[in-house]
Amino acid sequence: MTVGSLLVRMFGWSMLAVLAAFLINNHLTLVAEWPGASPIFSGVQATASSWLQLSLYLLGVTAAIAFSILTRGRSLRDDGALITQLNTYLVRAAFWSVLFIGIADMAISFLRVEDLLTAVVGAELTTELGRSRFRGPNVHLPLVLVAFIVAGFTRTLGFPWLALLIVAAELTIVITRFVFSYEQAFMGDLVRFWYAALFLFASAYTLLEEGHVRVDVFYAGFKSRTKGVVNAIGSIFLGMSLCWVILIIGMGSKTAIINSPMLNFEISQSGFGMYTKYLMAVFLGVFAITMLIQFVSYLLEAVADFRGDFGGRETEAQPTG
Repeated sequence: MTVGSLLVRMFGWSMLAVLAAFLINNHLTLVAEWPGASPIFSGVQATASSWLQLSLYLLGVTAAIAFSILTRGRSLRDDGALITQLNTYLVRAAFWSVLFIGIADMAISFLRVEDLLTAVVGAELTTELGRSRFRGPNVHLPLVLVAFIVAGFTRTLGFPWLALLIVAAELTIVITRFVFSYEQAFMGDLVRFWYAALFLFASAYTLLEEGHVRVDVFYAGFKSRTKGVVNAIGSIFLGMSLCWVILIIGMGSKTAIINSPMLNFEISQSGFGMYTKYLMAVFLGVFAITMLIQFVSYLLEAVADFRGDFGGRETEAQPTG
């Protein structure tokens, strides 16, 4: 392996290490109420917690560099494939999460609006399930954990099934509204919940399969090496930078557009709708995370294409000019 390839691998794995440290620090700041690393650079007296949070970034980058050196025999395509497998698992877990949560929350909302929930779970639990701060940690979070377990035993990403479920949900709304004159807020909430997941979670897979439309008139005629250069530059300066902008703006503080709804378990104004509005803010974070991971894989593949390495992927979708 050349020095250039080793540096690219170091950069790619360091990017993932920084992402992991950023997410861990976000959790420590929001949940454990640690001060974050910002006091170190703002002139405020920094505590040991701040230094520990900063050290997570340094340790992550050091581990990434060490891993790249110790596994210097691995090719760029090997690393790209491994990162894609990791990302595929995350997307698969996200699909199962929205499936389980959507069905469970819809059932709870239906039983509440029809005043049947008390007969099923009792008055006390019915009252608790009417509070988003109870339903989120005690219903949604366990289902997310189950989804990550199920994702380890399945292979499908589930997007065709999710699209079919959206169609079925829309059809149910039409039939119940115009045939039986029955419509509730949770029915529309379910469609929006699954629609948002479909488009945001599928973006990384679409990038993998070259399904995103390229608005240009030159790329299709480029040679493989030139395409590799364009894809590598675009991955860093357009793709990764966009993902980091979303993450920093959305998760940079407790009042940020992703963190705030998540911390408050924000719900819609309709009291008997689904309690999933805060999760739709989380979807934006999942989009940025999975796209960033996939852009790292895409970068490694692009550099391998530039080098002319064996084993390039063939995709059905072709870029359009």
